[in-house]
Amino acid sequence: MINKSFFIAIGLGISSLSFAQQADQIIVRHIVETGGAPAWKNLTSVYLKGNVSLSQSEVYPVEIFQQRPDLKKTIISIKGKKKVLEGYDGKKGYGMNYATNNLQVVPDYKVENFDSDLLMWKEFGFIASLEGSGDVDGNDCYIISLTKNKNKFLYFIDKNTYQLLKEDGPEEILYYSNYKKIKGLSFPFKIVSQSKKKEGDYSLNLQSVETNKAFPPQTFKF
Repeated sequence: MINKSFFIAIGLGISSLSFAQQADQIIVRHIVETGGAPAWKNLTSVYLKGNVSLSQSEVYPVEIFQQRPDLKKTIISIKGKKKVLEGYDGKKGYGMNYATNNLQVVPDYKVENFDSDLLMWKEFGFIASLEGSGDVDGNDCYIISLTKNKNKFLYFIDKNTYQLLKEDGPEEILYYSNYKKIKGLSFPFKIVSQSKKKEGDYSLNLQSVETNKAFPPQTFKF
């Protein structure tokens, strides 16, 4: 005789599968509405220019260079003088040592994937699930979770526009707004970061975004 726990287990399994299917459908719609998977995967580089605000009195011009597969450089201007803040040359990560005011190798530098986790969640080995609904600045959102190696990330996707409005990770919360289309791809021109350790909060306000820009070979040399 089949006991009650069998039906409970089956019900939970079907429910989990349903949430995973719903999450997959929402992620697909998000990718389509923001430019489409082929266009995002054909993106080879991004050049971002704007201002980063560390406080009301600390606002600095910033430039961010990113190129496939994982090259990155961030430059900040202080009193008209440009300084490399951090970056990755394909082999080593670098960061500013504020005590010596010099750039140095960072052994535990966290390399960023050029493609977003939402675009490549299956390839990156994440498990996706629909967690429910939530509000971001008055916008009703789907809450999608991506989980891998006990790390869980929550993505708040607007139910009307399917734009990503909030990302809640283990170390920081990111808010995205002021989206603009650049050659068919949606980019947030405002990003606000809140550290869960209550340190390093910032607001990035972009003035321009250039895609598939050919960078000089020395761009990612430190």
